[in-house]
Amino acid sequence: MNHLFLKIAIVVSALSVILGAFATHALKNIIPASSLITFETGVRYQFYHAFAILISATVLYKNCNQRYVVLACRFFSFGLIFFCGSLYLLAMLGSDYLFLGAITPIGGVCFIIGWILLFASIYPKNFTKKN
Repeated sequence: MNHLFLKIAIVVSALSVILGAFATHALKNIIPASSLITFETGVRYQFYHAFAILISATVLYKNCNQRYVVLACRFFSFGLIFFCGSLYLLAMLGSDYLFLGAITPIGGVCFIIGWILLFASIYPKNFTKKN
C-alpha cells in the first residue's frame, strides 16, 4: 500500500509544478487576477498535501499504527480532489459557478482529518500502559 501512496505523492507533486507553471505562463493572460489567486491557492495546497502523502507513506515503514496512516493518506487524497479541484474549477469557470465554493470546505475538512489521523498514528497499534 505504501508504494501506491508514494506514487500518488510523486504524481501529485509533478502536477503541482505543471499547474503552477501553467498558471504563471498561460492563465495570467486568460483569467482575472482574482481568479488566478484562487487557482494558485489550489496549487499551493496541492503541493503541501503531496508532501503530507509522501511523509505519511514514509511513516508506513516505521513502528506506528499503519491503519491510521493509510486513512490519513486517503483523507489527504480526498482533500486534494475536493479542495484543490473545486478551486481550479472555480478559477476556470468564473463567478457563474460560485456554488463550487461550497465544495472547498469539504476538502479542507478532509485535510484536517488527515493530519489528525497522521498524528494519531504515532502511537503504536499495540500501545499498552506500563504499570
